[in-house]
Amino acid sequence: MSARSQNPTLAFSDWHLPELLASYERFGGFNEHSSTNLPSKGAVSKICEDLLQLLFPGFHDTDALVDGTLAQVTAERMLSVVRRLQEQVRKSVRIGDPKTPTGKTVPIMKKFVRAIPAVRELLKHDVEAALDGDPSVRLQEEIILSFPFVEAIAIQRLAHRLYKEGALIIPRMMTEWAHARTGIDIHPGASIGTHFFIDHGTGVVIGETCKIGNHVKLYHGVTLGARSFAKDDSGQLIKGTKRHPNVEDHVTIYPNSTILGGETTIGEGSTIGANVFLMHSIPPNSLVVTKEAGLEIMDKNAKKKKAAPEFSI
Repeated sequence: MSARSQNPTLAFSDWHLPELLASYERFGGFNEHSSTNLPSKGAVSKICEDLLQLLFPGFHDTDALVDGTLAQVTAERMLSVVRRLQEQVRKSVRIGDPKTPTGKTVPIMKKFVRAIPAVRELLKHDVEAALDGDPSVRLQEEIILSFPFVEAIAIQRLAHRLYKEGALIIPRMMTEWAHARTGIDIHPGASIGTHFFIDHGTGVVIGETCKIGNHVKLYHGVTLGARSFAKDDSGQLIKGTKRHPNVEDHVTIYPNSTILGGETTIGEGSTIGANVFLMHSIPPNSLVVTKEAGLEIMDKNAKKKKAAPEFSI
């Protein structure tokens, strides 16, 4: 028997190529240079990696930076990142009409680049908050190298700048890149103050219109979400409304708590216990906990003895 007969392949007629091409025409969902020319997911992912190198030089490299090369390396990285990000922003603001200049790209990029030092300062305070808030860690370097929230909040803080300046799609692509890496989902529209710390982080969701104050600490599984979605007379979702809660300064929210609603405010200095479900505002310095369920604690050894059969001779 020949090798070809042992390893049969599909014939061209079995590929159903005409049906696939017809689905493109019927349903859309393809990116064509002349009509759309969308931003590149692969390009934005690489840009995010390089932005982390700019924010934390030497921490996201294979090796530490060589002494005396910081200025040169930074200039080269900035030039590369700005050129590539500018191209993606240009595509985003021209969606639907890729050949017509909008005049928006360069102003967006100027403000973005100007914001990078300020973002680094915010991140310094975020790392300090983690050091102060987690007794298991000894060094700030450990936090930068190993805590997933650092990558998530670093990318979100940069994406937030692009979001505020009107760059379309790119900010969401950036935060979803971080979401996939860390399990932390922060919308680029969320406004987050200084000294922010997410402990553990897995499963945290922070919605677009959240406003979070300073010195706020969240644990894993926390959701700051929308209570409901308003619709217009035709049944379409109304965009751009305030849907997510406000969290004031010095608030701590423990694991798996859910806080919903654009009119909901968590007052300054409050603590939300684990597994709380909240859809209304609470005043400052509140402690919110769930009532303890009726628990039964049994002696496992006594249970085993009781279940053991008795024998007589």
